[in-house]
Amino acid sequence: MSSIELTSSQKTILRALVDLYTERERAVKGEDIAEEVDRNPGTIRNQMQSLKALQLVEGVPGPKGGYKPTVDAYEALEIQQLDTTAEIPVVHDGEEVEDANVEEIGLTSVHHPELCRAEIHLRGSIREFHEGDSVTVGPTPLSKLVIEGTVDGKDDTANILVLKIDSMRAPAEEPEH
Repeated sequence: MSSIELTSSQKTILRALVDLYTERERAVKGEDIAEEVDRNPGTIRNQMQSLKALQLVEGVPGPKGGYKPTVDAYEALEIQQLDTTAEIPVVHDGEEVEDANVEEIGLTSVHHPELCRAEIHLRGSIREFHEGDSVTVGPTPLSKLVIEGTVDGKDDTANILVLKIDSMRAPAEEPEH
């Protein structure tokens, strides 16, 4: 595990770069990152210099240039790099979110259903999600779990949505292995 300590701002900017790079599969311009995190492009350029010094970002010169995350960037953000990822759909207020995929689902207080929350770790921006929004996650690949809930909070730095669970179901049939 990486021992690099990043500031909240560095994590937010690096996470935006990783998400945009994963979505586009090419270098990302500083202006695009600035728009994603609602910051000034000059601030992004300054932060990119410090992230380059930490060897978390590579600069790509030229008209199609920009920034690319290094392998260390994924490690610093504790993101697993997988050759192929399972596609787990996310529906936000009735519309499927094209550029989001679920990395992990954590459940809290399962023995108290009225207090149960789901932490949904997403790959992709959560900027458009707000408290009170309706979200459906799933079905997951093996258990076919589907969680429906309402956004109760979010962590923009770590791309986590906290859902108040309205319903959770998985088919009783044998999962595919």
